[in-house]
Amino acid sequence: MDSAYQARWWHRDGETGKVVCTLCPRECHIPEGSRGFCFVRANVGDELHLTTYGRSSGFCIDPIEKKPLAHFLPGTSVLSLGTAGCNLGCKFCQNWDISKSREMDTLSSNAQPTAIVDAAKQAGCRSIAFTYNDPVIWAEYAIDIARVARCEGIKTVAVTAGYISPEARVEFFEYIDAANVDLKAFSETFYRKLTQTRLRPVLDTLVYLKHETDVWFEITTLIIPGENDSPDELRAMCDWIIEKLGPDVPLHFSAFHPDFKMMNTPRTPHETLIRARQTALDAGLHYVYVGNVHDKERDSTYCPGCGTVLIERDWYNIGLYRLEGGRCPDCGTPIPGNFETKPGTWGRRRLPIRLG
Repeated sequence: MDSAYQARWWHRDGETGKVVCTLCPRECHIPEGSRGFCFVRANVGDELHLTTYGRSSGFCIDPIEKKPLAHFLPGTSVLSLGTAGCNLGCKFCQNWDISKSREMDTLSSNAQPTAIVDAAKQAGCRSIAFTYNDPVIWAEYAIDIARVARCEGIKTVAVTAGYISPEARVEFFEYIDAANVDLKAFSETFYRKLTQTRLRPVLDTLVYLKHETDVWFEITTLIIPGENDSPDELRAMCDWIIEKLGPDVPLHFSAFHPDFKMMNTPRTPHETLIRARQTALDAGLHYVYVGNVHDKERDSTYCPGCGTVLIERDWYNIGLYRLEGGRCPDCGTPIPGNFETKPGTWGRRRLPIRLG
């Protein structure tokens, strides 16, 4: 068993002698020689170790809009990486080959933080995204990359389910510039049945990001037919977002496709996404997008003040871009996010790369 990196956020149980991981709300009690639910945090010699530090499942240059982030450096490229494992048990996981991977030897061993940041700089990427599997379970690694990146003027992005303990999330988000948080549904029943986790810690993470940090964050909900697509649940979720986070948090509704343990569940109809978006707009949210479908109209950004198109998107291509100083040029309404005078020109390209 790999024992190269001693983890943080753990203690020993005085009665059982097991190591207790306190990184996420699971608090796995791990006996010697075993691993936690996420599979990458292991008890080695009565100490907790992260077995994927410095090891990645691959690198790819993506458009930032793919994370998805609509209000963070539009049009720019981002260096994406992940490792293996996950602390959720989603039956609908669409990256299950990575998140449920037990083939640790397939991970690259040439992925130290400085090498990753250097690769991002050489490729002209404005940011680095921790994605593919949830970076919470490799928090120590992500934190070290983010620290180096900040010193080099590179932004970092966490694509996460937000299932992290209060103790760990303070340090995890300290050097993160932007995040997309999966709010998978708005019921404890869904979270328990389909993700083997709980909703409340995710809501707590969102409130923490809004009120305790400067991290720019957006929310994604994967709409699964018959599971989390009821109008009442969607309206309750949107009402909560407005009350606790405000109307300016961008919300993305993405289409489900059959995968992993839910192969018999149908794809999300485009019309369902359209109705969900309208529900959110009617509730008072200002920026609502649809994803995993081609919908130029509903992927674009509109001014909540006068309704004019500000950023036009066709898949991941940026067309019209009319922001001036982060404001609508017609009515002066400020548009929250991280915007520049001109958008990037990366477009829809997806470019796998190798370090070194």
